[in-house]
Amino acid sequence: MSYLVDVATLARKDLRLELRARDTVPAMLLFVVSALVIFHFALPEESSGPAAVGLLWIAILFTALLGLGRAFMAEREQGLLDGLVLAPCDRSAIWLGKTLSTLVFLLLVEAIALPAFALFFDGSRIGPAAIAGVLLADLGIATVGTLLAAMASASRARELLLPLLFLPVVIPLLVGGVGAAVEPDPARYLGFLGLYDLIFAILSWASFEYVVTE
Repeated sequence: MSYLVDVATLARKDLRLELRARDTVPAMLLFVVSALVIFHFALPEESSGPAAVGLLWIAILFTALLGLGRAFMAEREQGLLDGLVLAPCDRSAIWLGKTLSTLVFLLLVEAIALPAFALFFDGSRIGPAAIAGVLLADLGIATVGTLLAAMASASRARELLLPLLFLPVVIPLLVGGVGAAVEPDPARYLGFLGLYDLIFAILSWASFEYVVTE
């Protein structure tokens, strides 16, 4: 029970900081909407639906990258991460708390991004399977992205290192998300996303302690 209390406390702390500062979610919203507007004018009208869905996922992944780049910024700049690591709690609770707050940020952004996509492109592509794919992919982005953000935050070149670590790892999420939205039988893509989430959640949970202590 104390583990869940620690997780909830850490996640609540990040959400409260965002409510006060309002610097992460607004930036993510501006980025994803701007990207969709640019793609709307750049993509020919006769282009297929899969191409538009692919652009949506590119916008989502780069928007997530923008948010992940700030996930551990406050703790690193103010020297608070060492205090969190030394706190009498399971260090994986730090990862899970950050993962939950990142997931909330993604869901808030996509609550605007998906209607914007439906407005600019083919709204029929945003069906139940596509939304399920987005939710499952969000879990994968948050779990593995939080681990990689913690890893990159210890480097002086974190702005360069995080994209190099993050983008290759989330290519399967792009494939699964697009497949769930455009294929007539999305079940296998949703199953693939669920398996990805499970594997990387276990790996991230198990390895986070070693990442933050090195």
